[in-house]
Amino acid sequence: MATDEQRGLIITADDFGLHTAVNEAVERAHVDGVLDAASLMVAAPAAADAVKRARRMPHLAVGLHLVLADGPSTLPPAQIPDLVGADGSFGDHMARDGFRFFFLPRVRRQLATEIRAQFEAFAATSLELDHVNAHKHFHLHPTVLSLMLSIGREYGLRAVRLPDEPGMTPLLKPWIALMRRRLDAAGIIHNDQVFGIARSGAMDEAALLDALSRLPSGITEIYGHPAIHDRLTAAMSGYRHADELNALLSPRVRDAIAIRGLSRGGFLSHA
Repeated sequence: MATDEQRGLIITADDFGLHTAVNEAVERAHVDGVLDAASLMVAAPAAADAVKRARRMPHLAVGLHLVLADGPSTLPPAQIPDLVGADGSFGDHMARDGFRFFFLPRVRRQLATEIRAQFEAFAATSLELDHVNAHKHFHLHPTVLSLMLSIGREYGLRAVRLPDEPGMTPLLKPWIALMRRRLDAAGIIHNDQVFGIARSGAMDEAALLDALSRLPSGITEIYGHPAIHDRLTAAMSGYRHADELNALLSPRVRDAIAIRGLSRGGFLSHA
């Protein structure tokens, strides 16, 4: 977190490891563009390729993208039968699952086991853990956040994404305020605000330039979902992944960042 007179920037790619098209985009955007960080899905199909690429990019800040909805689990279904289907995938019924996490001890124990397994899988990569967030911002759920913090401490957790975007729906404000208080009380580094929620899948050049023109004080994270081509999954059929990659490679975006003299890097660089 920064003081009022400071402004810093973290530009992150989510879903690192989802597909080799994502991994290639992350590498290109970091080497030739403005990408600072990437959030790794440790159980995704191309996770091993992502780790291999990350190891040859020592200045890319890599974090853990916890998957507890709409994606594959780390553990087999027999160990977490209340969380995933027979195919080992989490569903996308987040409201229902949120109630089950909170009210059912059996489900909560399985959730803790899976979260630990994902931290363990990240630790096995030997990459430094820059930050942690959750797919679809599921760490806004108080139970998920509690487990993330308590388990993550054992694996070197020091920074977490705060999904607080200017202008977002007031319905989420109490949950975000609670998360901010809990992160501060725990001494966890976090961004002050984020851009990328309202225009998820459409963080093109115009969106990035608009965000950069409106940066508040403090540390801002801008995140997206770049890839070298579109139509990666059915759930992201409308995402413009290639446009997002082009934005990260854009000279206009690079110049807009340079003009503002912003401090850059991953979460830990802003500690």
